[in-house]
Amino acid sequence: MSFKPNRRSFLIASGLTALASTRVLGANDTLRVGVIGAGGRMRTVLDCADKTGVAYEIVAVSDVYGPRRDEVKARVAATAATTTHLDYHEVLTKDMDAVLIAAPDHWHVRMACDALAAGKDVYLEKPVTHTIEEGATLSHAVRSSKQILQCGMQQRSWTHFRNAVDLIQGGSLGRVTQVRTYWWQNYNQASWKPKPVDTQALDWKLWLGGAPDQPFSEEKFYRWRWYWNFGGGGMTDLFSHWIDVAHWAMKSDTPREAQMLADKYIFEEWDCPDTIQAALRYPGWDVVYEGMMSSSIDDGGLEFRGTEATLKIDRNSFGIYREGLQVGQNPILSEDSFRDGTIDHVANFFACVKSRKEPNAPVETGIAAARAGHIANLAYKHTGQIAWPPKNSA
Repeated sequence: MSFKPNRRSFLIASGLTALASTRVLGANDTLRVGVIGAGGRMRTVLDCADKTGVAYEIVAVSDVYGPRRDEVKARVAATAATTTHLDYHEVLTKDMDAVLIAAPDHWHVRMACDALAAGKDVYLEKPVTHTIEEGATLSHAVRSSKQILQCGMQQRSWTHFRNAVDLIQGGSLGRVTQVRTYWWQNYNQASWKPKPVDTQALDWKLWLGGAPDQPFSEEKFYRWRWYWNFGGGGMTDLFSHWIDVAHWAMKSDTPREAQMLADKYIFEEWDCPDTIQAALRYPGWDVVYEGMMSSSIDDGGLEFRGTEATLKIDRNSFGIYREGLQVGQNPILSEDSFRDGTIDHVANFFACVKSRKEPNAPVETGIAAARAGHIANLAYKHTGQIAWPPKNSA
């Protein structure tokens, strides 16, 4: 992705910004936060932040679409001195502790690296990278700084997911050799339809950033995840959450090969397939994923199939089903979720900003989850199958 730096971006990237946060925080101090990318996901993150019980204030917000900046401004107290900006670099010049980033994928690494260089801690939505190569850039930026970066893999802080992983790692299922993942959504439902865009209030060129120049498209603006220039489709959007749970539970995060059978059956205008069957092989276990974007029955979840029992989990609950028992005797153990894990995930980030401890979803977890989706997409774009790392041809 090409990018021509200007003076401001050079200063930030080179760590010369004078206003990097240096204050020492106490447990009861109010956190000063910046918002970069104020779309639907950021709205949810801020709603969850409000429920953490942690005192925080939004110092500044940036978005290329005016109504979204105004929406964040409107949610804070009328007396708050929250500033609004078109260019996210201006947010990074403010005196603040952390930034929340929920821009389209192709902006993630650039924004995160600039924020880290400016001395800000970062909450970065998933997938944290747009390409495999960006993983090394992001990792270096985090580990060569003194800043905290939390990846937006909220299952890592979700209580029943944490308990399920403990059971799997404790041997409750026996030997697990297959993980099934799935996620079905329906973009044809009325609630998923894009709303009209006031193009006079949108800086489309800035939204494109380093992506190839192209005419404005309402479909791309709202459904950017399904175009290669900006996202990676279902494999980096939805699958990245589930493969992160699998990596976590199985203590293994690098596939040896991937296969992907997929097509565009409904949304032919997209770049990315809307109907997917994928399989990735790890040392000693396999994971499969299936999903489509025009049927939402069953939503999303995972199954860890072991020699002694199977654990089925989604964002509502989990259950363990023992081999050899009658239907009425299963599940032998279950747990329900009592609230959105994003609340605890943001709370964990806020706590780490104050304590300087490692967050629940450090940069390596986000990179590995995104990488698995990128590898599957590479298989799809080529022959439907790929070894990893790729074997050099003779």
